[in-house]
Amino acid sequence: MTQVFNFSAGPAMMPQAVLEQAQKELLNWQGLGTSVMEVSHRGKPFMELITQAEQDFRTLYHIPNNYKILFLQGGARGQFAAIPMNLIGEKGKALYLNSGHWSATAAKEARSFCEVDEVQILEQGDVLKIGNLDFSDVAENYDYVHYCPNETISGVEIFEVPKVGNAVLVADMSSNILSREIDINQFGIIYAGAQKNLGPAGITIVIIREDLIGKARKETPSIWNYETQAKNDSMINTPPTFAWYLCSLVFKHLLATGGVPATETRNQAKAKLLYEYLDHSTFYRNTVAKANRSLMNVTFTTGNDELNAKFVAEATAYGLQALKGHKVLGGMRASIYNAMPIQGVEALITFMQKFECENA
Repeated sequence: MTQVFNFSAGPAMMPQAVLEQAQKELLNWQGLGTSVMEVSHRGKPFMELITQAEQDFRTLYHIPNNYKILFLQGGARGQFAAIPMNLIGEKGKALYLNSGHWSATAAKEARSFCEVDEVQILEQGDVLKIGNLDFSDVAENYDYVHYCPNETISGVEIFEVPKVGNAVLVADMSSNILSREIDINQFGIIYAGAQKNLGPAGITIVIIREDLIGKARKETPSIWNYETQAKNDSMINTPPTFAWYLCSLVFKHLLATGGVPATETRNQAKAKLLYEYLDHSTFYRNTVAKANRSLMNVTFTTGNDELNAKFVAEATAYGLQALKGHKVLGGMRASIYNAMPIQGVEALITFMQKFECENA
């Protein structure tokens, strides 16, 4: 193949138009004769960039004015600790909904800071599926309820928002933010590492309802204190300026290509094409219930470890990169985030058909 398609779960591929613009501006940003990486993060040009980036992101996701947007460091893992440090109050405990590896990892980290009750919502049998999501009868006994709507390792996505009554709902949307429309008002906090749909690794976005700011425990480090960060434009230290700049270009690109509604339509078309092929194949199989199949991470296997390894090796040589499944699960995984064009999915299916004919 002359074109390479990167199916990595993250850092993931970025829109080609964004990379081309960054390349064009790399040595001379805004006519300053220097790179955006070399200007002061507190200077007027960069402050204007971050102001516009926040406004573009707010427009894209229809974020109400009573929510703050923070651009932080430390990835989603950093937020695993920051959230309990900022939200645990008089109730002293949090409820974590376990749907797989990352939600379980978040719960494990939170136990260092508070009491955690963990509920298994992933039903495991012949297929993986999400069970009961109505916690309205118990949720208000907790300072917050945490869940991960898309588990990248297993390819399980939760499309229904858990019912938590008036409790604070926290969502780790690292792998599906901006992939489909949501109602921000249903959440207290949404956080996401950038390296899937927002930009490069190195920056993390936190969307937080204003009434939840200012409740951090006394010993919370300032770098993780939402109130401190909000008062300092997310810049109590030097931020990852190039990553922030690239995120700003991604936001503009998404707005120019139809926003989240158009992005969701494209994502549904890509996923539908790949899942339909898997469903009609007797060689490959996907083990996620149709109602919970991820739009972002499509997992599949031949059922044979040696064949899986051969598939990954030959796919790489064919120009289809990073299809090896996570070490926790094995098999294969095609991550088809926002920037993956449908041509990439079509190329993958063509290769899958070829491999099946040669190895069935």
